[in-house]
Amino acid sequence: MKVAIVHDYLNQYGGAERVLEVLHELFPEAPVYTLIYDRTRMPEHFKNWNIKESFLTRFPFVRYQYEKYFFLMPLAIESFDLNSYDLVISISSAWSKGIITLPSTIHINYMLNPMRFAWNSYQPLLKARKGLSKVLLSLGLHWIRLWDENTSRRPDIIVTISKTVSKRIEKFYGIKPMLIYPPVNTDFFTPDKKVKKEDFFIIVSRLRPYKRIDIAISAFNDMKFPLLIIGEGSLKGNLNRSANRNIQFLGKRSDEEIRSFYRRAKAVIFPTFEDFGIVPLEAGACGTPVIAFKGGGAKETVKEGKNGVFFFPQTSEALMDTVLKFNPEDFDVQKVRAVSLKFSKENFIEKFRGVIEEITEKKEI
Repeated sequence: MKVAIVHDYLNQYGGAERVLEVLHELFPEAPVYTLIYDRTRMPEHFKNWNIKESFLTRFPFVRYQYEKYFFLMPLAIESFDLNSYDLVISISSAWSKGIITLPSTIHINYMLNPMRFAWNSYQPLLKARKGLSKVLLSLGLHWIRLWDENTSRRPDIIVTISKTVSKRIEKFYGIKPMLIYPPVNTDFFTPDKKVKKEDFFIIVSRLRPYKRIDIAISAFNDMKFPLLIIGEGSLKGNLNRSANRNIQFLGKRSDEEIRSFYRRAKAVIFPTFEDFGIVPLEAGACGTPVIAFKGGGAKETVKEGKNGVFFFPQTSEALMDTVLKFNPEDFDVQKVRAVSLKFSKENFIEKFRGVIEEITEKKEI
């Protein structure tokens, strides 16, 4: 079986790219088609892959201002010639589900989210514009939504990452997807009996507005508890200026360093409404519980009293109240880890193989 993988962009390394790594491990000879590939921002081992970029790579500043070319992306994703493949797996939060394949080709789409900017963020985007710019953006997004809804029928099956995202897919596309949770590397993220807990909490996150790291900073400013923040993003400067001395920004760190911090932390703070959220499960695989906002994917990955506790609503006051009541001794390392093991890479591969076999049988019939 000749296989290809399609991924929206390769210009940052996050949860979507970890899914890509697992699927590429399953099909190591498969080429990876993508709209944009920035080698400087991706792990070194990606250079050994057969990565095929779209024509967008010829445009100026596309690796840094790719959003400005959104009106060309439907054309770019449809330009890939995939006629020679028996199986195409697309990993999509916007574009890759729109690839064109032959009727005989199996197309499985792993949908991380429906096109966020065209649906969820449509009104806020318009409110930020005025005059002709607003009119042109409105027309452009209207056309993109029509393309997006139409191309949702192109895959043979849509598989998604959480119940939270599944509801959006049903709402926007009228399609009920299959659910397979993303993989967690539970072989790498493990407890270490030799490591002792230290007196700090930790956040591992991109520093962007929707992550709501500001809530945690406000709460820990008042409590004066040590808080370490790993990650980079557009809000780093503003957040750093608002933080007291008990809060440290550690920037980007390697997976080995992050694992070490997970193992030593009292708990991970997770103030974000995420579509899934892999950080609580990575920490949990190391035996460390999470204090999470009760919303989004966290409601599917955090089991109250087993691998963490919730705070609600999404305010600094609610978070502070929960942290003050939190006792790390209430959690057993192996019981915390047991929750993460249900989301292991092995489970993901087994379920994904099952989908491939099921669709293959239907195609042959």
